[in-house]
Amino acid sequence: MAELEVRIVRLEPMRVACASGFGEHPEDEAWGTLISWAESKGLLDDLAAVRFFGYNNPEPSPGSPNYGYDQWITVGPGVGAEGEVEIKEFPGGLYVVANCTLSDIGAAWQRLVAWAEERGHRLGLHQYLEECLNPETFITPEGGSTPSETAYGDVAFDLYLPIAE
Repeated sequence: MAELEVRIVRLEPMRVACASGFGEHPEDEAWGTLISWAESKGLLDDLAAVRFFGYNNPEPSPGSPNYGYDQWITVGPGVGAEGEVEIKEFPGGLYVVANCTLSDIGAAWQRLVAWAEERGHRLGLHQYLEECLNPETFITPEGGSTPSETAYGDVAFDLYLPIAE
């Protein structure tokens, strides 16, 4: 495994649209809902102008295959909630951040937490996040889609672990 490259980042406050999913694969549901909504608003016309973040909500429980996932897209002040998509104001915060691929995301989270603890960073109470850096892998002409497992090594993420000030 390559050396973990970590940087410290302050995320500024953001306004986001949020879609939620729940079940054995809630990411698929949350992405699908959000992508369909964002497409209808023209938000996918310029992917460089938006950011995509997600996180488990609620976390997986021992003995259950079900958990939740919230998927976000950054939006401007003129965008409103609709249907299953709600608008949230994210206050931002301080993070240690590392890059990974979808195929390595679980191990990367463990390595990032260990890195932070070894260097004496106290974990923050604000939301941890996973930022998809190449969201086009989830967007098809038919709407949201999950990349095949063979493409998991091509889906890039930045993992944001909250740390205390």
